[in-house]
Amino acid sequence: MSGDYRSRVERKKATKQVQQKKAKKRKTTSFFKKLMITLLLFMMIGMVSGIATFAYFVKDAPPLDEAKIKDPLSSTIYDMNGHKIAELGAQGQKRTYVSYKDIPKVLEDAVLATEDVRFYQHHGFDLIRLGGAVVANLKDGFGAEGGSTITQQVVKLTFLSSEKTLKRKAQELWLALRLEQKYSKHEILEMYLNKVYYSNNVYGVAKAAEFYFGKTDLKDLTLPEAALLAGMPQSPNNYNPYEYPEAAKKRRDVVLSLMAKHGFITKEEAEKAKKVPIQSMLVDKKKHKNSNSSSVPYDSFIEEVIKEVTDQANVNVYEDGLKIYTTLDPDAQNYVDDLLNSNDLFTNKENLQSAIALIDTKTGEIRALGGGRNKNNVAFGFNYAIQRVGQPGSTIKPILDYGPAVEYLKWSTAHQLVDEPYAYSDGTPIKNWNGTYEGPMTMRMALAKSRNIPALKALQAVGKERAKQFANKLGMGFDEIYESYAIGGLGKGVSPLQMAGAYSAFGNNGVYIKPHAVTKIVFPDDTEMDLTPKPKVAMKDYTAYMITDMLKSVVQYGTGTLANVPGLHIAGKTGTTNYDDDTIRKYGLPDGAVPDSWFVGYTPNYTAAVWTGFSKRSSEAYLSTYEQKIPRLLFKKVIAHVDDGSGDFKMPKSVVKLPIKKGSNPPKLAGKYTPESEIVYECFVRGTQPTEVAEDRPEPLSPVTNLQGVYDPVTNTITVSWKYGGQLENGSFEVHIKNDKGESNVVTTNESSLTVNNPTPGAVYTFEVYVINKEEENRSEPASTTVQVPGGEQNEQNGDNQGQTSPSDENGNNGQQPNGNENNNNSGNNGTNNGNSGENNNNGDSGNNTTPTPPATNPTTPPPQNGGNGGGTGNNSTNNNNTGTNTNQTNPLQRPDDVPAANPNR
Repeated sequence: MSGDYRSRVERKKATKQVQQKKAKKRKTTSFFKKLMITLLLFMMIGMVSGIATFAYFVKDAPPLDEAKIKDPLSSTIYDMNGHKIAELGAQGQKRTYVSYKDIPKVLEDAVLATEDVRFYQHHGFDLIRLGGAVVANLKDGFGAEGGSTITQQVVKLTFLSSEKTLKRKAQELWLALRLEQKYSKHEILEMYLNKVYYSNNVYGVAKAAEFYFGKTDLKDLTLPEAALLAGMPQSPNNYNPYEYPEAAKKRRDVVLSLMAKHGFITKEEAEKAKKVPIQSMLVDKKKHKNSNSSSVPYDSFIEEVIKEVTDQANVNVYEDGLKIYTTLDPDAQNYVDDLLNSNDLFTNKENLQSAIALIDTKTGEIRALGGGRNKNNVAFGFNYAIQRVGQPGSTIKPILDYGPAVEYLKWSTAHQLVDEPYAYSDGTPIKNWNGTYEGPMTMRMALAKSRNIPALKALQAVGKERAKQFANKLGMGFDEIYESYAIGGLGKGVSPLQMAGAYSAFGNNGVYIKPHAVTKIVFPDDTEMDLTPKPKVAMKDYTAYMITDMLKSVVQYGTGTLANVPGLHIAGKTGTTNYDDDTIRKYGLPDGAVPDSWFVGYTPNYTAAVWTGFSKRSSEAYLSTYEQKIPRLLFKKVIAHVDDGSGDFKMPKSVVKLPIKKGSNPPKLAGKYTPESEIVYECFVRGTQPTEVAEDRPEPLSPVTNLQGVYDPVTNTITVSWKYGGQLENGSFEVHIKNDKGESNVVTTNESSLTVNNPTPGAVYTFEVYVINKEEENRSEPASTTVQVPGGEQNEQNGDNQGQTSPSDENGNNGQQPNGNENNNNSGNNGTNNGNSGENNNNGDSGNNTTPTPPATNPTTPPPQNGGNGGGTGNNSTNNNNTGTNTNQTNPLQRPDDVPAANPNR
């Protein structure tokens, strides 16, 4: 019984477990069903939304206009004022149309391997390629990588702008599908190869083969040539084999690797083709100078316009019907062209060339480009203004040497550097341009005089890495620098436009704006693209101002004085280069021959870089002393023409400018007594300025001149007078009076004469006059004279003045006192204390004049009725001395024991 019971319980339990498992399974199945339904629902919603969005985007897509595919639209170029200056169309372009049947397989394979390896499998767009692009865009941001097929690129080049948006991409896909429906694959490939740009104003693969390789039949192309042409359209200007052969080779080799990867060639063929040097494939670029006889107005400037538009917008300026708005100033451009093509400043030396780049200092906008001399109506010949022309010489010093020293080390313009025999780190000697050394000097003076050794020391103090970083913020693009770069020994050279851009940042408070010729382009559908570069802070404002302040010294009294324009605030730097020893030997050039001369300068409004050199090396290709001055003379003319002189460089709060004692190291502030000739004004980064003051004593004051003393027996006074030619600010005259009787006194006066009343009879008076400045505790050397006062008894007998003077000045009376009383027989004259006797009763109370009496340097004999010396009668209270100022009367002299002397007339 018990066994049956357990059996029933166990069966019941087992049944229950089975039922629970079934219920759990039903719940799991239900969950998955719901999930699937939800996902399908979302997918359907997504698909509907996607289709709706796609339809919304493509509804505004331009029509598939066959005329646009076949007939290119010309583009119009406007100047800075919005006036039309040129129209670029099919008539002026370098283009040769090629049919698909003339395209060799090696070229087609290279293009397909590079641009669209599944071209013949897709129907306008490649999902696999698009998927890879989507992943890249999600990872690195939208626009990081394109997934466009050749068909899409034809659509983009023909109908759409290069704007990277979802709407434009949707329109591109839609039009690509329609294009594939209307045209065959061969026709589409033919369109592509005839539209793509290859730099140097070359469009289409046929013209590119002729331009770069001299081949008019595409079937003559070699594998490495086909690979180069296939790789260039991605970035035609950057892969230009003439300008950037290293970059062009890397791109060509990538194409060859892709061809091998996709089975178009073997790895062995690829490696063999990679060994072919780029230069060996190319036609000599000099042959292109006269390849286009059509004239284009402002062609040097427009060449830069084409370069910027094709680089940034990936469009065809000759076919896309663009409106291109530029920064050109036609007046400045015409003036620059006229200067370069005139013979006013240039000699007739063969192959002598010059170039000018003029930009707006504050905006970086290019106002004029003078691409060369005597271009003979050749459109887009070699443009010396925008291409590397030679080493920059000393114009590099603010960029690589002194600018970084201020930026990173906070050197002041008074920082001392020693110009002395010196060498590079590898032991190679470095010399100055004139082979001399000038010893210690300030950084300002080293730059003004263009001394090489202080420049190298500055670069070494900063360090090459920081110097490179500083220069690259100014658009120099250095991969690596060497110590020889400190004085301009660059291997690849620079362009005038590049140098103008770098210098403009110094004049723009340290803000660099890449020089540019285009502000915006407008597409046929009226959409716009802004091409204005963004401003970038390249350095501290104190660096910009202090370099500018030093470069102003270059123009004011340094090597750049020929570039100075009165009334304009100009900063700038000269530069010259030298041939290396091998070149000198090869062409038989004289030692020290100069192939290039530069001047780069700026005002608050304009920056200009001017180069003069040669288009070809020869035994005559070196600049004379005068020819080296041409860049400075050209700069002066251009800046004087375009700049109205408004504005100045404003000193930022981060800079202090102080008077410094010349030659002090470390710098000391000029003291109160530092001579003006020993004071220089230097700039310091605020917080680093000196506080110690130079301990200078004031220069001795200059002494008085024409000191003379005269005794007047009529008034019984001694009058002393003198002259002083210096400035008497905060100064006065100190007169020391003493006689041989032991009496003395000191009188201070601002006048130039002095009267002593009632001198001691028979005494010899000595007068010493000093010029003093009590505030500065400074005094001059004394000037002295003596006067003999007649004795009382002798005076009563003949009334003659027997006083002797001994003035120290050469213009004195040589010690002889004229006798003014020879014919004066008035018994009352000079006899008593009753004043002038005779019929004139002047000053009867005391015998003393109440106001100063002029010194009797040339006394006259008074008339019989006149009781005193002189030629007039009446009251003497208004007489003046010969200096035009009143004399001073002195108190009686003091005896040695300081007891006042008795009045001898009392």
